[in-house]
Amino acid sequence: MTLATSGQATLLLTGGRGFVGRSLAPRLVDLFPRARRIMAIQGAEAAPVGWETAPIDLADEAAVDRLVAWARPTIVVHLAAQASVGQLAQAAEATWRVNVLGVLGLAGAIARHAPAGVFLFTSTAEVYGASFLAGPAREETPTAPVNAYAVSKLAAEYILQDILPPATRLIIARAFNHSGPGQDDRFVLPSFAAQIVRAEAGSAPAVIRVGNLDAERDFLHVADVVEAYVALLAAPSEGPRLTRVNVASGEAWRLGALLDDLLARARRPITVEVDPARMRPADIPRVIGDASRLRALTGWRPRLGVDAILDDLLSYFRAREAEP
Repeated sequence: MTLATSGQATLLLTGGRGFVGRSLAPRLVDLFPRARRIMAIQGAEAAPVGWETAPIDLADEAAVDRLVAWARPTIVVHLAAQASVGQLAQAAEATWRVNVLGVLGLAGAIARHAPAGVFLFTSTAEVYGASFLAGPAREETPTAPVNAYAVSKLAAEYILQDILPPATRLIIARAFNHSGPGQDDRFVLPSFAAQIVRAEAGSAPAVIRVGNLDAERDFLHVADVVEAYVALLAAPSEGPRLTRVNVASGEAWRLGALLDDLLARARRPITVEVDPARMRPADIPRVIGDASRLRALTGWRPRLGVDAILDDLLSYFRAREAEP
């Protein structure tokens, strides 16, 4: 039996209006057509198709407790996070507040009010940190985070393992770099694409400013990451109490090579300048993951390569630039 076929369910999704959430939310409607679907949001955003919304500050422990006591979710998908590694020097407090206090309150509320369900937590490959110096990361690879974002996500993993009761099935998905249309241009590939498009349009100089181009990263298209999460939720529900998986392509690409591929697609010549402000102080030279466990559990494999990521990013930013 799978979660998707196990009868009436109540699904709680956090971060559903974020980069990954905007793609995952409609897929969850497809996967759980008979479920009650509740999206925790900030502010008064309109409900997307197939969802009811619950405005909430996830750092407000009492409000989270009331939400969970009211909804009694049988499935929780927790995407909400402070995700930009590059901005953490300016946002450390917000990072810990969202990534740790939010998880702490949610885990406690689930333990009290809705313990017999499934909790999918989207963590990050950043938790492996310095261990990438020894080669590709498997789930057994020691964690050695090197930035506040990674430390906060690893802390959240421990919180969930400690506070969620044995009746809760916990799935921790450690996603490697993923990109695609809709991603904020504070991240590396959207930053490249957005600068190229502005230069094409003449709204910025024909110069792209970059950080470390020698870093190699394991990239996935956001659509493939979404399908990995869907596959984990659609898998047989009689699994172990804790399932920890990498979501990775198993390949690494040099950032400079990806930039060259983007520049080859540009509609005008553009020069490149290194910007010291874009250099990350603790850059790991090569990041690559082993997703064998995910493939064995679900049969998932990425369908889209880096060319699709680059094409979709340029299309996305060109469409935005053309907006009146």
